[in-house]
Amino acid sequence: MEISIIFKIAAVGILVTILGQVLKHSGRDEHAFLVGLAGLILVLTWIVPYIYELFQTVQELFAL
Repeated sequence: MEISIIFKIAAVGILVTILGQVLKHSGRDEHAFLVGLAGLILVLTWIVPYIYELFQTVQELFAL
């Protein structure tokens, strides 16, 4: 696993948090929710290949 993915996830988390707080304080709670959801989907699309690789490794390890 690359270390750069951790920095990308952290950057998205910080950006989503700041953007969400700004939107909540301006009274746009729905947009803040959508920004958080978009950040979650973005991070999940980055992580899914690593999770798949982990399951493949476990499957090969136990020869299932």
